[in-house]
Amino acid sequence: MGARRPHVLVTNDDGVDAPGIDALATALGDVARVTVIAPDRNWSASGHVKTMHRPLRVREGRLAGGAPVLVTDGAPSDAIALGLLGIVADPVDLVIAGINRGANFGYDITYSGTVTAAMEGAIGGLPAFAVSLDTYESVADYSVAADFAAYLAQVVARQGLPDGVILSVNVPNLPLCEVQGVRVTRMGRRVYRDALVVREDPSGTPYYWIGGDPPTGVMEEGTDFTAIAQGYISVTPIHLDFTAYDLLQPLAAWSFGEWR
Repeated sequence: MGARRPHVLVTNDDGVDAPGIDALATALGDVARVTVIAPDRNWSASGHVKTMHRPLRVREGRLAGGAPVLVTDGAPSDAIALGLLGIVADPVDLVIAGINRGANFGYDITYSGTVTAAMEGAIGGLPAFAVSLDTYESVADYSVAADFAAYLAQVVARQGLPDGVILSVNVPNLPLCEVQGVRVTRMGRRVYRDALVVREDPSGTPYYWIGGDPPTGVMEEGTDFTAIAQGYISVTPIHLDFTAYDLLQPLAAWSFGEWR
């Protein structure tokens, strides 16, 4: 008798019609039992959302390739929460979010609906990772990212991850023959070049867009940004405990006793 296939819960932040989630679900189907819960629209840059001010709705649907999917009007993190709280009857072994259109480097993880959906899996006590492809092209080849995600799913299902730790995986937009390998990296330093765009509606009332040029990054060895630039798949372990432990003692020495 063969080994038990892990049950993987999948979501994304690009929406149910995005090609990345279809490629991911297809590749995972060869190595796991797959349940997909996807948002009904694009939630890119939505961050870690928990919808509590309105009811959430779920309906049945199909991915582009025909695989069944549960579609929700909630955020990506809502999709994972719904699955773990009972929408999915069978126990889940692993949570995967992606494949995102666009890389998630450095501080991107705080904005990314993809990465924060994986965080929701870790909050639910499960190993989880997010997968992003370094391209913003509307037509892209997700096969390398999907194949690596299926491989990594088997490794993570076997090895596990420490509590409160997720993996953020970034894949270069290259054919397989040009991918240099895999590097375990730290978060790099993103450089955002946001700009405020001010316009007026027909009544003369101003409104605002956050625009600007696409972000770049600082080329430092050992980082996710540099690994991708050099043609490597980047795997970054991220701890949900944001505590700056090296500041606990210095801050305790401040004169807080003078407050009152």
